[in-house]
Amino acid sequence: MAEQRDNRKRMNNREDDGLNSKLIAVNRVTKVVKGGRNMRFSALVVVGDGAGRVGLGMGKAAEVPEAIEKATQLAKRSMATVALKDGTIPHQTTGKFGRGQVLLLPAETGTGVIAGGAVRAVLEAAGVKDIRTKSLGSNNPINCAKATLEGLCSLRNADLIAKLRGVDVEG
Repeated sequence: MAEQRDNRKRMNNREDDGLNSKLIAVNRVTKVVKGGRNMRFSALVVVGDGAGRVGLGMGKAAEVPEAIEKATQLAKRSMATVALKDGTIPHQTTGKFGRGQVLLLPAETGTGVIAGGAVRAVLEAAGVKDIRTKSLGSNNPINCAKATLEGLCSLRNADLIAKLRGVDVEG
């Protein structure tokens, strides 16, 4: 009975914070020890508000729901702000993580999110509406998701660059 109350509280907390989370991947991890094999699960979760803030987290636990909960909490703590311009990204960029590489290209309104798997999940959580992407190198969901987040974090809009240079933005 107490467990059901805890689950209800968790569900209510998820609705209150205004963030949407999406499970990208679950892996079964095995550690071989003297007594046999220890099975654990790792989960990769992306969390975003759909308006330019996104976070990625990995959690590991003996059970899948616990791993997802840990990953969600870590993703909420590691949220970053992404520079967006009219539902797309301000300029072309490439995100790299490990051997995973993701090319992000701005697109016109109405194009939609042209991406697959982990890349799509990260972009939708960030609130990107129109974008073209190409995954180069590794197709591992963990590397693709982290490369996408790295590429999004490297974006800078005209206002930020003008502020850094100490000049006004022209028309």
